[in-house]
Order: sequence, then C-alpha cells, then structure tokens
Amino acid sequence: MGSFFKTDFGKLIISIVICQMAGIIGSIPNASSIPTWYAGLTKPSFNPPNWIFAPVWITLYLLMGVAVFLVWRQGLSNPPVKFALTLFILQLALNTAWTYLFFGLKSPLLAFSEILFLWVVIIAVILSFLKISIAAGLLLIPYILWVSFAVLLNFSIWRLN
Repeated sequence: MGSFFKTDFGKLIISIVICQMAGIIGSIPNASSIPTWYAGLTKPSFNPPNWIFAPVWITLYLLMGVAVFLVWRQGLSNPPVKFALTLFILQLALNTAWTYLFFGLKSPLLAFSEILFLWVVIIAVILSFLKISIAAGLLLIPYILWVSFAVLLNFSIWRLN
C-alpha cells in the first residue's frame, strides 16, 4: 500500500475518495431533515429542486479531488504545497460542518455565519492553489460559484423563516 501512495494514480484516487467521503459524511443529517424540517421551510423563488444538489456536489467533490491531486503531486516537502493543502483541509471540514449546522441543528443563521467563513477560506485555497498549479486553482472556480449561490440561498432561507 505504501508504494500506491507514491504513484500519481494512487494520489489521484486518494484525493478524490477523501473529497467524496467528506460529501458523504456531510450528507448524513440531510436524510432526516430534507423531507421533514427543510420541506416545511419557506424558500426563495430561485431555490433549485432537491434532486439537483447530489449531482452538483458529486461533481464539485470530483473537481476538488483532481485539484488536490494536482497540488499534492508537487510534493509535500514544498512549503507552499503544505500550506495550500492545510487550507484545503480546513475548507473541507467547514464544508462538511455546514450541513450539520443547517440540517442537523436546523439553524440557517448559524449555517449562514459559517458559510461566510467557508467562502473566504475557499478564496484563499483557490489563490494558494493557483500559485502551485493554475489548473488546480481553475478547477475550484465552479465550487466557489456554487458556494456563492449557496450563500445567497442560505441567507434567503434564514430571512424568510
């Protein structure tokens, strides 16, 4: 298994799996809250249908995984790589935590406060990734666009309820 970590293919698979696992872990509180609590909330007119979220997030986590791989392959002994990946882990944890705040604690206000911080950290990740790999930074553009939309959606749900 040790040599698997050293291959580019191994790093790519590990990067994608870690990101997808964050999505799976983050989706746990959704199962019970979406058909009950969330269904009863007043939502803005631009709220997407529920079925769109899973394919969007699966795609975004895939792009994140590829971006992480492109940075990781530059070597963990490289201080900018270490810093960029540390920031990435922070944003991944914040991303996962958001669903626990919004769907688990049923707190759009707390989730909104947290997603603002997440947004700033994603911008920092993109900037740090761009310094290492332009492709890695660009792969995160759909993610920041979706989270920007999520900020607006989260804010709107909080205000309407």
